[in-house]
Amino acid sequence: MKPLRTTVAAVAAAIALTAAGPAAPAPLLGTEVRLIPTGERVVALTFNAAWDETGLDAVLTTLRERAAPATFFPTGQYAEQHPDAVRAMAGAGHGLGNHSYSHPLFTGLDARQARAEVLRADRAIRGAAGTDPLPFFRFPYGETTPQRIADVNELGFADIEFTTDTNGYLGAAGGMTTAEAVDRALDALTPGAILQLHVGTPDEGPDPRCLDAEALPLIIDAVRGRGYRILDLRTLLDG
Repeated sequence: MKPLRTTVAAVAAAIALTAAGPAAPAPLLGTEVRLIPTGERVVALTFNAAWDETGLDAVLTTLRERAAPATFFPTGQYAEQHPDAVRAMAGAGHGLGNHSYSHPLFTGLDARQARAEVLRADRAIRGAAGTDPLPFFRFPYGETTPQRIADVNELGFADIEFTTDTNGYLGAAGGMTTAEAVDRALDALTPGAILQLHVGTPDEGPDPRCLDAEALPLIIDAVRGRGYRILDLRTLLDG
């Protein structure tokens, strides 16, 4: 049985969050969402942001030119360090999810620490964007546990993970190429697929590249060429 003080604090936090924005609908709770539950030929584009702004302008330009929606999952630290970038994501009409505050492994956190990471990130993202983020949370490294998912759900967030990662974040230094990032996205193409890409780069070399920014137009064109539609994850809030 949970200590009363912990339970009351969690409920109070959830109430505050729900008052500031919509909570995730019940069908999205109680599990990790790695595939949109649909038989339609749709795919969702998502971007994590935890490093810098490398590639962001190119990504936003491609999304605008191809009229494709996306959901961005910045960390709270990213929102504090790059508020203009987060504001640009929201200003371009895309949804904002929550990728924790400091990007820790949640498998090593207790319930109190996990909730603090989620709520601190929510405040930072909300403050940077000037708008309500979505009630969507993505675990760092995609590492989930039933208990940590329950903690996130208790705060009103659904756990939105991914079907595949392009691995473009590894960059050329990590042995990746733009073509390989595209291939990984297309190899995972199935109705309801959620693709994970990244903006920014951990590469501190003299000419850092964001392979996912380079791969994005090729991915969108190929996905549509195979008869798929780019779905806005915000439609999941409709029920």
